[in-house]
Amino acid sequence: MIDIPKLPIGDFIETFINFLVEHFSFATKAFSVVMEAGLEFLEDSMMAVPPLLFILLAAGLTWYLSKKRGIGIFTAVGLALILNMGLWKATISTIALVLISTLIAILIGVPLGILSAMNKGVNRVVMPILDVMQTMPAFVYLIPAIPFFGLGKVAAIFSTVIFAMPPSIRLTCLGIRQVPPELVECAEAFGSTRWQRLVKLELPLATNTILAGVNQTVMLSLSMVVIAAMIGAKGLGGEVWKAIQRLQMGNGFEAGIGIVIVAMVLDRVLQQVGSRKK
Repeated sequence: MIDIPKLPIGDFIETFINFLVEHFSFATKAFSVVMEAGLEFLEDSMMAVPPLLFILLAAGLTWYLSKKRGIGIFTAVGLALILNMGLWKATISTIALVLISTLIAILIGVPLGILSAMNKGVNRVVMPILDVMQTMPAFVYLIPAIPFFGLGKVAAIFSTVIFAMPPSIRLTCLGIRQVPPELVECAEAFGSTRWQRLVKLELPLATNTILAGVNQTVMLSLSMVVIAAMIGAKGLGGEVWKAIQRLQMGNGFEAGIGIVIVAMVLDRVLQQVGSRKK
């Protein structure tokens, strides 16, 4: 056999990450402080609401947003079951992580998607990166989070945002690019500027596709938050991880049921909101 020298890809990546950690630790520390404060405030606020009142409010909100009585009833029954299983605090922690991670992913992803749709050069750079991000195993995203933020919920948020962001970028770009050329030409003929065309024509027509990307981002955030329990995210994922370590099959399935309930509620509400935008 011919002895072919190994390319130092891993060494290069490790050196690059170490360089970032050494020279930009002040930024990661500031991000950690802000995220921990925001996450703690959100969790404390939700925990301050009595569980039964929270269930009623959540059921009413999902009913109002979806316009479906069945979804409101399912939300009430599902959250009541979670409370009965003793997983209320873990569920609140998971919901807080998902909300913050999704918000950050959307705030970054949607503008990047708009920029990719408007600029071909940006599109040629962003799309291959998204291909890599969407095919990379989820566990890999936990590796750089640890040296930057250590073990804990901030590292979980960081890895979750990176993992969940691609759908919001890709589907925002797709929605804008699918606007019929005839309508674009008509807007240009009436003297619309690029900004007016984007705000008054392309974004309204692309809303349904953008919301589909938001829905996928929420689902990926929830799945990644569960995986991130391995680096200290806690929540329902932490209960699953604890059950695996202790071989407590019943507790693991209960936590899994809680995750399914949260995922189904979020998915059904977002689907109904998206369908009303058609």
